Amino acid sequence: MSVESPCRKLCALDPVTRVCAGCLRTLDEIARWGRMSDKEKRDVLRRIESVAGGVEP
Repeated sequence: MSVESPCRKLCALDPVTRVCAGCLRTLDEIARWGRMSDKEKRDVLRRIESVAGGVEP
């Protein structure tokens, strides 16, 4: 079972942090998403959850 992208089609990168306001991924995570293993993707999703405080981006 593949891990779904957290993209919400609300792309807006912060120029300083380089984090998307829509999905809370870094520019590097967005660029690498298609090449990441499912484990790496789940790690990113856990980081997003911790940053968002349990609120879905």
